[in-house]
Amino acid sequence: MALALRCLRPLPALLLRSCSALARGLPRAPRGCPAPLLEGCRQCVQQMLLSRQLATKKAKGKGQSQAKVNISAALVEDIINLEETNEDMQAVIKALKEDFSRNLSVRTSPGALDHITVMTKDGKFPLNQLGQISQKSPQLMIVNMTNFPESTAAAAKAIRESGMNLNPEVDGTVIRVPVPKVTREHRESLAKLAKQSTNKSKEALRKVRNKSITQVKKSKNKVSEDTIWLLEKQIQQMTDEAAAEMDKLLAAKTKELLG
Repeated sequence: MALALRCLRPLPALLLRSCSALARGLPRAPRGCPAPLLEGCRQCVQQMLLSRQLATKKAKGKGQSQAKVNISAALVEDIINLEETNEDMQAVIKALKEDFSRNLSVRTSPGALDHITVMTKDGKFPLNQLGQISQKSPQLMIVNMTNFPESTAAAAKAIRESGMNLNPEVDGTVIRVPVPKVTREHRESLAKLAKQSTNKSKEALRKVRNKSITQVKKSKNKVSEDTIWLLEKQIQQMTDEAAAEMDKLLAAKTKELLG
């Protein structure tokens, strides 16, 4: 037993030397770190890495472009899920793309009517679930409401209020939808709708940003001000990049609409 105890006695010193070797080349951990040995090492290394990123940015001279913040999601997973924040922002961009593709096209086709939402007594339904949509000629589309005749008036109203510049005509259970000629005025109207959709998407983007910033600030009593500052910068940077992508989508759509 005595021999075993003598063998175990050097282990604490070995552990400390191992920790020191791992941290070689990094700033010394804060004095008086209250966390247990191994957990303290993890937390201190995390804080040191974040502090280095902050120091790099603050070292930039005035008038010079600042380096991009790029915090490893693994380092801050206990504070916020940055990958989830990015996914939420990308979802807003995807929704804008779908809106542009579905509702803002110069050429009106039967497929453009598919996802028009119709309010019925039983709830909201896509138009293509209530009626059969077809194109009789380049200037006329037909919506056959034989399967749901009671929703004919509601379907016509939804088409009229879809923002697609359509004026449907009801003939029994058949809705005739004349396709208007593509005028300059119509193109400009669609371009304005594209701008409005982009602004709404940016509002949704800001909500994602604000939610993430609020979550980060909840940890201000657990982590340093430097860490909070870096995370806010990272989230703002992600927001700016998403907004820039939206601006590119708007520019491309406007060019397509106005020619």
